[in-house]
Formats: sequence, structure tokens, C-alpha cells
Amino acid sequence: MWNYTFLGADVYHIMVWFLFYSILGWGAESVYMSFCNRKLTNRGFARMPMCPIYGVGAVVVYFLLKPFSHHMVILYVMGVIIPTILEYITAQIMLKIFGEVWWDYHDKPFNYKGILCLESSLAWGVYTLLMFTYLQNAANRMTERIPDSRGQLLGVLILLGYMLDFSICFYREKSPDVTLRERIRTANENRAEIQDQIQKKLQNTKKKLFNH
Repeated sequence: MWNYTFLGADVYHIMVWFLFYSILGWGAESVYMSFCNRKLTNRGFARMPMCPIYGVGAVVVYFLLKPFSHHMVILYVMGVIIPTILEYITAQIMLKIFGEVWWDYHDKPFNYKGILCLESSLAWGVYTLLMFTYLQNAANRMTERIPDSRGQLLGVLILLGYMLDFSICFYREKSPDVTLRERIRTANENRAEIQDQIQKKLQNTKKKLFNH
């Protein structure tokens, strides 16, 4: 199985590239969102530090654009278009399976239904240039430094661990207990808001009485 090749790359290398970009994408996005939110933010759905959408996107873009690896303008333009299409397809799949999309661009200018936005699409082009100029070389060097037998075992364990982690998190999100917890949390928030409003009205009433 490991020796099976696809467009000049064997299964082992493809697996390592997928894991490399999944973890790297999770790290970059989590750091960015932590900075924006001013608190630690995990951008992955599961607890493991991975965002598979980055792994899938990077591998697909690499194979599609490899023939143009020395044409920076073509790389950038296609690096904007292809990942944007993949992002849209992924969003539609998520809507059908999970009923929601795990990102929201509604606050971004030039967005489409909160699924796509100009800022993100332009960034995909930059990421594509970085991948072909630096990141793919780093991924290849890392792959070559790890003995195949160890890398294969480690890669399979990571994939299995993520699938288990994802399944557990998905089950918890969809379980009735979560719905109940959400209702309780919402009720507590509403109660706190009502109490706050009552206190404000009482304070305003006291001020009016004392002023008179």
C-alpha cells in the first residue's frame, strides 16, 4: 500500500504532507484567532491540534499546481481560485452533514453568505506561494529524516487518534445532554440579564425619588 504512487508521490509521502499541513494550518489559525480574540482559541473541531481542511486543501493544490511551480503569477491566481472553490465545497458538505459551517465571514467585507470572503481568498494565494517556495521543501525534508517504518506507524496512529477524537467530540456536540446544557446556559444568561435590568430600573427609581 505504501508503495502505491499517485502523480509521482507515494502514499506515505502524501500522508505525511497531509498531517504536516493539517497541523501547521491549525497552528497558524489558532495563533491568529487567539490574537484577535485576546485569549487562547482552538480553531480545530476536535481537541487534537489538527485542521484537516488545510491538509486536504494543501495536497490538492500541490498536485494541481505542481506543473506551474515556477510561474509565480499563475501560482498566485490559481492559488486564489482553487482553494476558494474547495472552501465553498467544504462548506456545502458541512451544511449537509453537520447543519453548520465552522467559520463565519459575515463581519468581513465582500463576503458571500459568510462562507467566502475576498480577504480569505487573497490570503489563499499568498499561502500557495509560501507552500511552493518554502513549506513543501520543509515537508519533504521532514519526511526524508523520519525512517519509513516509524513514520508509517506514527502517521497511522495520529490519524486513528484524530478520528477517535473527532468522533467523541461530534457525539458530544450532537448528544441531548449538550442541548440540555445549552438550554441551561441560555436560561442562566437570560436570568442574569433580567436581574441586571431590574437592578438598573431600581437604581433609576431611587435616583428619581431622591432628586424629587
